[in-house]
Amino acid sequence: MHPATSQTPRTSEPAATPRSVVHTVKVEFGDCDPAGIVWFPNFFRWIDHASRTFFSACGVPPWYELEARTGVLGTPLVDTKCRFVNSVTYGETLQIHVHIAEWRGKSFVQKYRILRGEGDSATLILECEEVRIFAARTTDGQGGNGIRAVPIPEDIRRLCS
Repeated sequence: MHPATSQTPRTSEPAATPRSVVHTVKVEFGDCDPAGIVWFPNFFRWIDHASRTFFSACGVPPWYELEARTGVLGTPLVDTKCRFVNSVTYGETLQIHVHIAEWRGKSFVQKYRILRGEGDSATLILECEEVRIFAARTTDGQGGNGIRAVPIPEDIRRLCS
């Protein structure tokens, strides 16, 4: 028997880089509070849109089509944390960089970096991490409806990795 070790085996192959998609947002006057600063819930609205944009860019069909075919109705949010670094005002254009950092059985971790500008001169606006589930409809047998977490379809995992 060999003793257990905490060393990670080394390989000559680099770790796989997760697939990343950039979603662009133009900040409008109505997105801001009276001080001219983006009202924080708008960032979560844009992040949610960026999540769907990610799946679309990876080739995942719209949720209504996926539900009709597989029963999966979408990827609802179950946890989030966000770190705000800089403020934004109207007229600015933001790039939301999104990727899946971790796949789990029925959930996944999606990460976002919102930047203003491009390249080396880009300014970090915020970083966000979400845990989402793949969900399907359920009934309680008494007329009530809800959702439940379901295993992530392998074809979606492949498309998005």
